[in-house]
Amino acid sequence: MNHKTLSAFLILALTTLACGFTIDLPKRATPGLEITDKITVAVPDSRETRLTIAFGAGSLKLSPGAGDELVSGTATYNVEDFKPRIEEDGGEVRIQQGDYKLDGFPSFDGVRNDWDLKLGAAPMDLAIEAGAYDGQFDFGGLALKSLTVKDGAADVTVSFSAPNETEMSVLRYETGASNVEMKDLGNANFNTFVFQSGAGDYTLDFGGDIQRDATVTISSGFSNIILVIPEDVSARVTLESGMTNVSAGEGWSKNGNLYSQKGAGPTLTFLIKMGAGNITLTK
Repeated sequence: MNHKTLSAFLILALTTLACGFTIDLPKRATPGLEITDKITVAVPDSRETRLTIAFGAGSLKLSPGAGDELVSGTATYNVEDFKPRIEEDGGEVRIQQGDYKLDGFPSFDGVRNDWDLKLGAAPMDLAIEAGAYDGQFDFGGLALKSLTVKDGAADVTVSFSAPNETEMSVLRYETGASNVEMKDLGNANFNTFVFQSGAGDYTLDFGGDIQRDATVTISSGFSNIILVIPEDVSARVTLESGMTNVSAGEGWSKNGNLYSQKGAGPTLTFLIKMGAGNITLTK
C-alpha cells in the first residue's frame, strides 16, 4: 500500500470512528497445509448433460482427456474453505469452490488454489463461472453443445486445438476488465458467438475449420480488440462506434462502417458495438 493510499485510509478510519461507527477490516485467507483432492465425476445417466464449474480466485486449467468420465483431475489448495464441492442432480453437475467468503478487499498472500481438470468426450453444455483468476482452457476435440464463460477481472487463454465434435449452438463469453485470448475459434463449430467485455485487451482468432455461416456479436467498453481472420475466410464486419480506431490489413475493403473480406466457403458476420478503443483486423 503506498503512502497516499495509507493516508487516505487512516483519514477515513478516524473520521468514521469520530462519528461513532466502526470499520470491519478485510477478512484474510489464512494459508495452511497444502491439500490435493482428486476429482472424478461420471457421465450422468441422462439424455442431456450440463456441467457448471464455479471457481473463485486462483488458477483454473481445463483440457480434454477424461476419457469415459465427465470430469477427472485435481484441486490443490491451502485454505480449508476452498475445498471443492460436487453437486449432481440428474443431468446437472456442478463443481464449485468451497464456502470461503471474503468481505472487503482480498488478501491472498501465500494462498494457493489450483484446479487442473480434464473433460470427457460426452456431449455436454458447459458453463464456467469465475472471479479474478488465471485460466488456461483447451476445448479441442470435445463435444460442446454450448459454452458459456462468465468471469471478472481475469487473465485467460482459450483454445480449440481440434474441431468441436458437435454443432455448438451458442458460444458466450462475458468478462470484466480482463486480458483474454481465444485461439482457433473456427474449430468451435458455433452458430452464434456473443462476446461482452469491459475495458481490456482481447484477441479473437478465428483460425481453424469453419463449417457453416456464423454470426459474431461483440460489445465492449474502452478496449483494444484484435480480430484474426484468415485471408481465405469470407467476413463482414459492421462497426457501431463513434470513437474507435480501426486498422484493417491487406485484403479488407471499407464502405462506410462496413469492412469486408472476400473468401470462399462460409461467411462470418460481425456486429461490433464499442464505447471507444482500437480494433485491428488482421490475418
